[in-house]
Amino acid sequence: MEYALVARWLAVFAVLWAVGLPLSNRLFARLPGRGAGLTLPVSLVVVTLPVYLVGHLAFSPAIAVGVGVGTLVVVSALVGLDRDALRDGTVRLAPEIDIDRRALTQAATVFAIAFLFAVTLRALDPAVHAGGGEKFLDFGLLKSLARSSTLPPEDMWFAGESVRYYYGGHLVSILLAWLTGTDPAFAYNLALAGFFGFLVTGAFELGRSISLSRGLDGRLGGILAAFFVGFASNLVTVGRFVLRLLPEGIQRPIAQAIAERSRYTVSQILAGTSDFSYWTASRVIPETINEFPLFAWLNGDLHAHMMGTPFLLLGAALAFAYFRTPEDAISERRLLVGATAVLGGLQVVIDTWSFPSIFGVLFLGVVFATARPWTLFPGRDRLAELVGDDPVRSEGARVLGTTAVVGLAGVAAVAIASPFLLGSVAGGGSTRTIEILTPAQRSGVGALLLVHGAFIAAFALHYVRNLGVREALPVGAGVFVLAVVAAVHSFAALVLFVPFVLVGWVLLRASDDPQFATVLVVAGAGLAMLVEIVFVNEQAGPGRMNTVFKTYMQVWVLWGVAMGPVLAGLFREAAAASDLSVPKVNLSIRREAIRAMGVAVVILFVASTSVYGGLAVSEHASSPREEVTLDATAFTEWRHSQEAAAITWLDETADEETVVLTAPGTKWSEAVTDEREHVMYAWRANPESSLTGVPTVAGWAHEVGYRGPEAYYERVRHVDTMYVGDESARAQFIQKYDVQYVWVGPGERARYGDIDTDVPWLTPVHRSGSVTVYEVEKSELP
Repeated sequence: MEYALVARWLAVFAVLWAVGLPLSNRLFARLPGRGAGLTLPVSLVVVTLPVYLVGHLAFSPAIAVGVGVGTLVVVSALVGLDRDALRDGTVRLAPEIDIDRRALTQAATVFAIAFLFAVTLRALDPAVHAGGGEKFLDFGLLKSLARSSTLPPEDMWFAGESVRYYYGGHLVSILLAWLTGTDPAFAYNLALAGFFGFLVTGAFELGRSISLSRGLDGRLGGILAAFFVGFASNLVTVGRFVLRLLPEGIQRPIAQAIAERSRYTVSQILAGTSDFSYWTASRVIPETINEFPLFAWLNGDLHAHMMGTPFLLLGAALAFAYFRTPEDAISERRLLVGATAVLGGLQVVIDTWSFPSIFGVLFLGVVFATARPWTLFPGRDRLAELVGDDPVRSEGARVLGTTAVVGLAGVAAVAIASPFLLGSVAGGGSTRTIEILTPAQRSGVGALLLVHGAFIAAFALHYVRNLGVREALPVGAGVFVLAVVAAVHSFAALVLFVPFVLVGWVLLRASDDPQFATVLVVAGAGLAMLVEIVFVNEQAGPGRMNTVFKTYMQVWVLWGVAMGPVLAGLFREAAAASDLSVPKVNLSIRREAIRAMGVAVVILFVASTSVYGGLAVSEHASSPREEVTLDATAFTEWRHSQEAAAITWLDETADEETVVLTAPGTKWSEAVTDEREHVMYAWRANPESSLTGVPTVAGWAHEVGYRGPEAYYERVRHVDTMYVGDESARAQFIQKYDVQYVWVGPGERARYGDIDTDVPWLTPVHRSGSVTVYEVEKSELP
């Protein structure tokens, strides 16, 4: 059955690809391959956005599939079919739709490999357990959507209120589940694999297109981009093994120095392969999370920062298409800006953190394009006269014009996302402030190099190659000065990221033929620098943790794509090298030696970032497991058999109006602890609601970040009263929250001890294992 599900999902993806191909073909007509590998994200935007908007009125499988697929078919037909032929009763593609079959075949192959790779990873570890991530949140959102009749869905951890979290990626996932007729328990892992396929294929397509636009080997550039986005890791793992090759007298002092500036201990740094853990490479910089895609998909959260990445790459591709479009193609450029606005509107709901990045990349694509941005506006001839030939005025007008173009697109995106922004974000009760990092909070140079070192080295070579040796010397002197300033002020990011922004800007503006790979380098460097200056202080912390966590995934994706054309360029120059003579030295460097050096550099970058992946996938495959399956909830039978039957009963019995009372997902109070002190990220944290989507009155303490501490802890006190208060107070709150079922299981007994259920308004309706579920007889309430 599960093999059939995989085949069914592949078939639906093939249909979405085929129907959406005219759209991507039209949007990316100026790119090599015409956006073949970006078709699935394009199709999903067109399917999901109308469902999201209509869903605020009515939401069901029939409505969602009808509205979403219907919109895709209609829009694709309007864009892709030959209207003159239709008048004659003939159905055929419009002449301007030119399908690149070779590009399509390559992209489809990459997608199939990436999807099946991720399916295999998830089948080896399918469980949506609570530890080590946000799976309870993500699966609960998926189940909540499956139960909902309108959007936004009810919050399964805060009954009676709509969810206050970006759920757009889960909406895409439930739409795919409905399109394929898949239960959410299986759709969770298949959707994860699908998003991985979208991401890797998008990276391949964009890397290939950028490479071909520079006259490079497109397939090589695409494969390298797909590798660095989907499989590569940071340098933590290879660095540990290189360190172990050094003499013992050198190992320990270096390990001690690293330990003092990172989250590792000396023993962790010097550990061998037998002590390898996939987890530690994502926790490098103190007080932060430094994820990359392979880690994220091994860990297996169906989380916003992962599901937003394919759409971030779609935004980068739209910026690249604009970048390649000549000035006189005004309608095409307007179409690309408008498409970015639509994408941005949906991205707010999928992953709000990467919404600004889409428009940041668009800004760079517009400002560095050869087309002058103000030519998009009416009265462009008059504007051109005002700007004139003065270079300073022209540069200022370029920046101002770009700001106006991108600003208008951003406003349109916010308008599209307004139901989410006004409903799920506004008035949340939580406090978020923008704060500036202190010197003590900034990342150290060693930790930053462990995380970004491969990218930094490759992009430094890329810049030197484009500057030339003579021009690179003064830049090197400037970097040295920055290094001194960075050392004095404990600000390592100044020397590691700022040169890529400043020199990249000069390279792009001074060149008659600017490279989009450099645009991606500047974008990633700007984001990496930004999180060394400010952070969002919020409950999902502490400190800058969540800001770095959500931003670094975006940096990795943008820089991973850039690695494709950058390394393909190094490879080409090595392959095309002629014999060189070093002046005043009787030495000839033959072409073969230069070629070998260039190939060796590329291999070094690939090999050094592959060690983690090889070990992590091997560890993943060899770990003991009960069964290979895609069922995300099968683990309840394996590991929590005393509660599994009751959870299944609740899932099958509850309807959209059901509210279940369970122990809250927090400790007793800030001062008093119990056996559930570490309840969050553990099984005891509301498995009943998280695995069914049935709302409970007060679930995980994550709600503090969504609602504020006062609202959440007031509910916690009310839940406590409903379990162990006097009968009158219990009844009052049972009525207030319209509770239908009262759950008494191990979590409730651990928190409350003996619970008085011998009251006339509680009737046992289910007993299994260690759980008894009582139904509230509303007519018997005092």
